[in-house]
Amino acid sequence: MTETNFVLERYSKIDSGSHSWSSPSNIALVKYWGKKDNQIPANPSVSFTLDACKTTTTLRYEKLENPGESFSIDVFFEGKKNEAFKPKIETFFERIYRYMPFLKDYHFIIETSNTFPHSSGIASSASGMSALALCLMSVEVNLTSDQTLDTERSRSVIEGSQEHYFYQKASFLARLGSGSACRSIEGDLIVWGSHKAIEGSSDLFGIKYPYEVHENFKNYHDTILLVDKGEKQVSSSVGHNLMHNHPFAETRFKQAHDNLSQLIDVFKEGDLKTFIEIVESEALTLHAMMMTSLPYFILMKPNTLEIINRIWKYRQDTGSHVCFTLDAGANVHVLYPENEVEKVYEFINNELVAFCQNGHYLCDRIGFGAKKLTM
Repeated sequence: MTETNFVLERYSKIDSGSHSWSSPSNIALVKYWGKKDNQIPANPSVSFTLDACKTTTTLRYEKLENPGESFSIDVFFEGKKNEAFKPKIETFFERIYRYMPFLKDYHFIIETSNTFPHSSGIASSASGMSALALCLMSVEVNLTSDQTLDTERSRSVIEGSQEHYFYQKASFLARLGSGSACRSIEGDLIVWGSHKAIEGSSDLFGIKYPYEVHENFKNYHDTILLVDKGEKQVSSSVGHNLMHNHPFAETRFKQAHDNLSQLIDVFKEGDLKTFIEIVESEALTLHAMMMTSLPYFILMKPNTLEIINRIWKYRQDTGSHVCFTLDAGANVHVLYPENEVEKVYEFINNELVAFCQNGHYLCDRIGFGAKKLTM
């Protein structure tokens, strides 16, 4: 599959319409950190798709009488007009215009909201851009379907033979808005980035992990401890760019490939011990890259370290399979299998919640991707 497969060459024009999708965030187990031109990852990654942490987006569109050279967009976040988000959406539209040439034919109203704090170390750009990409794909379906067909038959364009293309192009488009967004379209384990041992893996879009997964990794839980709910100290885009000329970049990229190779057997055999070693090492390596870049940053807070040390002690004392991972921020994702939910949840409430900002945390678990909402 190449980029030319996603170029839309012919479409009809309809007057107006609207679509709504909810799309989840995701948490990378093997981290994507560093990218090439056109949002191509410097290394492959694999993630759990989440369930409760999601963005809901409604896209309304109306045909312009006199289309111009620029995009016509209004953005509303949590019910209020948000000019700050507009430049990012315009950049996204510029990147995908080749694949969706109808974007300048319409005025778009984008209404979006999150179930979690924006820019706080949870991948809001992943859920937000994936939800928007899916809305745009629904517009494309409308513009390329025979308009004389009834609603049920038109819907079959997605549900039938074109379903794979629909979600694959949505992932491809989402990547051009935010790299990790391409991993939020489907679930529950998603691979993004070309890897020699994973059939179908691609730098252009995410794919469902294609091999056997042990029951140990079904219904995994993720409790997100909000150590710092403020704006991230360093945006993901800035962080990725710091990998250019980083002294340890090539070693890091090789490590990611090796860890993903190792996870193939881990997922098949249900090896929780090795899973924990890889996932925690990946989290700490991500932060090590930030601490050894120029300029350098320390994204963890004292309470982040306190939580990590308490998880290690609890695991040593009890034999639990609880572990942590981190995104590019201070918050801690506490991962644990289904059969340990009650004990780990008690541990979190008794020992970890005290280190969260205002005692706030989010309970989530593995999810299975985005959902189209009825208007």
